Amino acid sequence: MDPVEDQLAEIRRGAEEILVEEQLREKLAAGRPLRIKAGFDPTAPDLHLGHTVLINKLRQFQQLGHDVIFLIGDFTGMIGDPSGRNVTRPALSEEDIAGNARTYEKQIFRILDPELTRIEFNSRWMNEMGAAGIIRLASRHTLARMLERDDFQKRYSTGKSIAIHELLYPLVQGYDSVALEADVELGGTDQKFNLLVGRQLQQAYGQAPQVVLTMPLLEGLDGVNKMSKSLGNYIAIDEPAAEMFGKLMSISDDLMWRYFELLSFRPVGEIEALRRQVEEGANPRDIKFELAAEIVARFHDSAAAVQAREAFVRQFQKGAVPEDIAEITLEAPGGQLGLGYLLKQAGLVSSTSEAMRMVKQGAVRIDGERIADRSLEMPAGATHVYQVGKRRFARVSLK
Repeated sequence: MDPVEDQLAEIRRGAEEILVEEQLREKLAAGRPLRIKAGFDPTAPDLHLGHTVLINKLRQFQQLGHDVIFLIGDFTGMIGDPSGRNVTRPALSEEDIAGNARTYEKQIFRILDPELTRIEFNSRWMNEMGAAGIIRLASRHTLARMLERDDFQKRYSTGKSIAIHELLYPLVQGYDSVALEADVELGGTDQKFNLLVGRQLQQAYGQAPQVVLTMPLLEGLDGVNKMSKSLGNYIAIDEPAAEMFGKLMSISDDLMWRYFELLSFRPVGEIEALRRQVEEGANPRDIKFELAAEIVARFHDSAAAVQAREAFVRQFQKGAVPEDIAEITLEAPGGQLGLGYLLKQAGLVSSTSEAMRMVKQGAVRIDGERIADRSLEMPAGATHVYQVGKRRFARVSLK
């Protein structure tokens, strides 16, 4: 096969969209290393597995011989990305941004090659631009085009406020591509508008437009919303090995394949072989062990993955949970189900009042952890082992 087509086949893996693929083919055919950019606003102190969908793709570009720029949006982070938001995002302080950025710098090298990674901060050129420069930048775009963006359009049509500084965010992100002369920019599907602004601005500044490559958004542990620290449905890449392993084992069987697709480094053929094993009767839990072990080994090491698996088996299979545990699927209207009602529907208690009493007595556990919150709401999309007393168990999936 042609080397360019070989590269394209690798780049397409897991990608949602490439705009414009023919332009990417031409750039690859030129024979020089391409400048690949992805930006991350340091709005929280730790990276999670959702972030690594993009970082894994950056790693792939590195392996193909291209130059990778990991852009930390310390300037844009103070604006707050409005993508997918129906309200204005609260601004962060410079101190918070700087502290979060330091953790990003350390954590990305669990995936990327430090010798081949260029780290940039967009404050470097934006602080130098000044007010006059930002006004000139704003002249390169129109309000009508900005309001084509889905989230702005919805807020405008329903009378919800849009702060002027939010309109600057896509322009600043787009100008980052001008400052870095990017050949390709990566982003989640929710970033498509911003990435296309980058193409437009590069043309306005006399540069060849970047190729836009969007990646799917990874659903969090609830299987519904994208992984987010603010929603609490995340797995941080610096979590202890046992905790990371346990969280990965808690995802639903259906979501497992999504995680394989977006997080695993296994060849596609191997993942399809695992899927066939399940179709032929293999226990999905055993396949999930493979996923959890791979991810834990990546962010810790192989020995930690083995220890985490052994600890999980000891806790949930050898004595802690019966072999013939009931497997139950329940509907969760509105995306969540109260713990008391869940225990009643699963047949673990006779009434919600008994459930509340058992929680108060410390007799209720979820995945081996004692629960004290009687108002706990369990999100749809996850599977957990519920225990009431010493002998009542059920593995419950909410959908």
